[in-house]
Amino acid sequence: MTQKALSVEDYLRTEELSPVKREYVGGFVYPLHGAARAQAGTSKNHVTITGNIHYALTLASRRAGCRLSASDMKLRIEDSNAFYSPDVMVACGPDNGEAYFETEPCLLVEVLSKGTASVDRHAKYQAYTAIPSLQTYLIVEQNERRVYAYGRSVKQWQLSELVGQADIALPCLNRSLSLDEIYCGVLEG
Repeated sequence: MTQKALSVEDYLRTEELSPVKREYVGGFVYPLHGAARAQAGTSKNHVTITGNIHYALTLASRRAGCRLSASDMKLRIEDSNAFYSPDVMVACGPDNGEAYFETEPCLLVEVLSKGTASVDRHAKYQAYTAIPSLQTYLIVEQNERRVYAYGRSVKQWQLSELVGQADIALPCLNRSLSLDEIYCGVLEG
């Protein structure tokens, strides 16, 4: 069966009623984690790590006047005609007035799973790092204490691979995030 392209308007209209979580790239809709797994949810480690990051950044986000969301808020990237659902997102710029998506994040976090690792490392990396407002992109392993932190420098993106005990600078929140905060209750240091 051939998949039919959808307009952005049709995607947003049908997304509200969809029984599964979906992303939209170039006119096509993709269930997160594959069609069969989209309804099954994510692992306990994934959910705990996402919750830990959200919890750790809540006060700093409020103090900075930023909007913090975890997994259900969409990110619209107009240049690549895409809507993604990052595991954690912080947007500090002016509110775009849209109820279902952000457009100018300063921090994006993806927690890896078998079904999403390749997309998170490649397609999303390309799309996310092209966003002018983005300062930090974190790719977080869920089965080991390892975070790939991409930070924007003046001319290019810099990768830091963090393991064990480490802190990650988050410039848009004027705060750091420790691996202990990320992996609390999952993979204790």
